Amino acid sequence: MFRKTALTAAVIFGTATASFAGSAKDIVDTAAANEDFETLVAAVTAADLVDTLKSEGPFTVFAPTDEAFAALPEGTVENLLLPENKDQLIAVLTYHVVPGKVMSTDLTDDMTAATVQGGEVTIDLDDGVTVDGANVVAADIETSNGVIHVIDQVILPSS
Repeated sequence: MFRKTALTAAVIFGTATASFAGSAKDIVDTAAANEDFETLVAAVTAADLVDTLKSEGPFTVFAPTDEAFAALPEGTVENLLLPENKDQLIAVLTYHVVPGKVMSTDLTDDMTAATVQGGEVTIDLDDGVTVDGANVVAADIETSNGVIHVIDQVILPSS
């Protein structure tokens, strides 16, 4: 089991490193430089969280891809981006952020981590790495102010 997880992490890390060269950029600039995060960057901008995610941190961000946002029910993203729904958008986005720098080597099965939003996410290592059921598809993308782990679903806080 450990060997499978370590091998998966090594493959994911290699892919992530090739996709996100260099850690001189902060979390926002790193995401903005990758075409798979256009929706995430637009949402962070609409929520006025750019300055926060460009600050010293460190932060761990579970970053959903554009495909993950597209998989939400039709109209969800557009609705969240409306100015009158800014508080809800902030809650969703900050649920994807954990204070501190949590690398894949820091993870243990069934651990929980407190999010900036105030809820907790659960990390599962039984069949690959998941965060609240979302698969981690690229891990340990180091930035100047934290780390990004790419996930294949948008995770949502409980009401």
